Amino acid sequence: MKYLRKIVVVLILLAGITLTNELHSHAEMTSEKQVALTDKSDQLKRFEANHKPVQTSQTAKGKKVTVEATAYTASCEGCSGITYTGIDLKANPGKKVIAIDPDVIPIGSKVHVPGYGTAIAGDIGGDIQGNRIDLYMADLADAKAFGREHLEVTILN
Repeated sequence: MKYLRKIVVVLILLAGITLTNELHSHAEMTSEKQVALTDKSDQLKRFEANHKPVQTSQTAKGKKVTVEATAYTASCEGCSGITYTGIDLKANPGKKVIAIDPDVIPIGSKVHVPGYGTAIAGDIGGDIQGNRIDLYMADLADAKAFGREHLEVTILN
């Protein structure tokens, strides 16, 4: 029985020593994590100080982008009437389609254009780079009459 008591006492002492070591180890790790978080916080502050945020407007309805808008038609000589995404404009003259720069407005997006309505970003064009869009219009006279306008469009998806 004496040996059993001694074994129990030794086990309790070992458990206490192990627990003490784990507590010290945990405290050191917590301290290291706090230092790491402080370093990351300092890095974030330096990053924010050196990088200006991109100016975009985000509303509940979508992202707003200011663009220069012109109009085009599928009735020109040599025009196939088929958009980059395969929409046949000659077969669908009432379809609302805009040509975009995919780096600014993702291809296939729904875009609300004031005065034109909701259109699909379904075409691209050689002159359509940056914040420019080209609105499809079935009638050549309407396309010419549209001219060139600066608009704030909303990317809906």
